[in-house]
Parts: sequence; C-alpha cells; structure tokens
Amino acid sequence: MSNLRNKVQLIGNVGNDPEMTVLENGKKVIRFSLATNENYKNAQGEKVQSTEWHNMVAWGKTAEIIEQYASKGKKIAIEGKLTTRSYESTEGEKRYITEVIVSEVLL
Repeated sequence: MSNLRNKVQLIGNVGNDPEMTVLENGKKVIRFSLATNENYKNAQGEKVQSTEWHNMVAWGKTAEIIEQYASKGKKIAIEGKLTTRSYESTEGEKRYITEVIVSEVLL
C-alpha cells in the first residue's frame, strides 16, 4: 500500500476544442473537457448511459501534442493526477474546481 498515489486514468471523448494559453513566462497550458460514459441496466432492466464530465489541464509538450491532435469529439486516453483549487468569482464568492493534470496522453 505504500506505493499508492494520486493517479487517474480516463478514456473518453474531448468535449470542446482545447484552448491553449501562453503565459507571460512562455509556458503553455491547455484546458479542455473530457466526457466518459458508463453503461448499465436500471432496476427495470433498461439500458442507461451515464456521462461524466472532467476538467483537463496539460502543460508544456503535452499541451502542444493535445493542441495539435485532439479536437472536439475525438476519443483519447489520458493519465494524470487529481487536483482541487479555489478561486474568487466576479461576485466575490469563493469557488472550487477539481481538475485532472494530464501527464500522458494516448491519441
């Protein structure tokens, strides 16, 4: 159990065209959403599809690869870690967001 760590692996469809930002220091960051689907049968025996949406963030070379090859609707696999951060909205409310920081991508 000592080698368990914060690790996420997802296979899904890109929900929106990834948006690249170049920061003042020259670092590149890209953000996009990823939809994963789960199929199951409900109590009545009917097939049901449930979709979960995940916020993705990638930096550097990984961001460049995603920008070049991933677009809305494309199926990709990612590996990364979960992070939660907070920010203040324009109304002054504190908000929280959970994101996956992508370390590897398979197109």
